[in-house]
Amino acid sequence: PSGFGSNSTAEQVTQHCSFLPSNLTALITGATSGIGAETARVLAKKGVRVVVGARDMKKAMKVREKIQEESPNAEVILLEIDLSSLASVKRFCSEFLALDLPLNILM
Repeated sequence: PSGFGSNSTAEQVTQHCSFLPSNLTALITGATSGIGAETARVLAKKGVRVVVGARDMKKAMKVREKIQEESPNAEVILLEIDLSSLASVKRFCSEFLALDLPLNILM
């Protein structure tokens, strides 16, 4: 009924979404590949500030570079997190809170 399926991209799904205000902050874990990276790319393209929580910071930097090649004004913040480590999660939370940003979207 929606017209979207497993081959639809995030860009196609959000093509007619003009309701995303540009002052939103999205926190995305798993954004170093696959659907997470595509979601980060499209939200950044729509003007949403994207915070990428990543275990592999080299992959995260490559994703940020790719996003900023397409959208030079995109704000992409990288923070390290290993979701299997409670100490890492606590450190990540402290670092995110220190940014003093709203959390509007959590993925």
